[in-house]
Amino acid sequence: MSVRLRDDFVAVKVPATTANLGPGFDSMGMALDLWDEVSIHATAGATSVVVEGEGAGTVGEGEDNLVVKCVRLALDRVGAPQIGIRMHCTNRIPHSRGLGSSASAIVAGLALARALIGEEDVLTPADILAIGSELEGHPDNVAPAVLGGATIAWMEGERAGAVRVMPPAQISPVAFIPDFELSTSQAREALEERVSHEDARFNLGRSALLAALLSGASQGTGEYSFHDMLMDATQDRLHQEQRRGAMEPSLALVDWLRSADLAAVVSGAGPTVLSLESVGADIRHEAQAAGWKVMELAVAERAVTITRGRLAGK
Repeated sequence: MSVRLRDDFVAVKVPATTANLGPGFDSMGMALDLWDEVSIHATAGATSVVVEGEGAGTVGEGEDNLVVKCVRLALDRVGAPQIGIRMHCTNRIPHSRGLGSSASAIVAGLALARALIGEEDVLTPADILAIGSELEGHPDNVAPAVLGGATIAWMEGERAGAVRVMPPAQISPVAFIPDFELSTSQAREALEERVSHEDARFNLGRSALLAALLSGASQGTGEYSFHDMLMDATQDRLHQEQRRGAMEPSLALVDWLRSADLAAVVSGAGPTVLSLESVGADIRHEAQAAGWKVMELAVAERAVTITRGRLAGK
């Protein structure tokens, strides 16, 4: 049975995300309170895209736009008719900085298709997670964009799964955003194909601890405070140091922040650096003086949201 479109003007908002969080390579992520907003008019004419903010003048303004491609793919997947698209994007998520801009664009496109169809059981969040993870190749950024909060995600064959937790108040993300870009593919080229059992064991323990802390665990053994455990939980041996040559300033900043007793990690594939704890004015000023844009970004409790259309707010 074919699926029809019930609305001709819909809009969504989708959060930035950070992935890995140190040891949780390709599996852990968090939604951040920084949002792209996208609206679509279904038309009978040619596709056109207007982009304001991040990516203006550089991203595609027609059928080559990633959001448009994902709208079309989703409509095809469910047997819905194709349309002419007039799209407007207000982008706030920096591109190629490790804040999930591509995953957010993918999720926005899939959610826009869901909104155009306007049926709750078509392109469900589980469907969007599955298709988005297929397109991204891993679910670490897609999951928090779909579910909000912090997520632990995995792939079982071609199926994607994720669980959501809402981090405690001690988790107060601060992003240090550089003025240079780094593509995910370039960052991945620096990774080794094989890792040692010792390093794998190290990361397994740290990522398990981090998942517990993000879920609200707070009591450790002996003199371990939440902060002490978070410092240990955000250590990594699998991917950050291996990428130093591709983003030396970012790893130097991680080293500096951790020496100042802050739980800092590379955000996703970088080059943005994320502290999972609030920072003092002195740290902020020194980083800004060195050319970093410093943004306090709360954990986004809400995920991608349809803001215009019959499924608005659901």
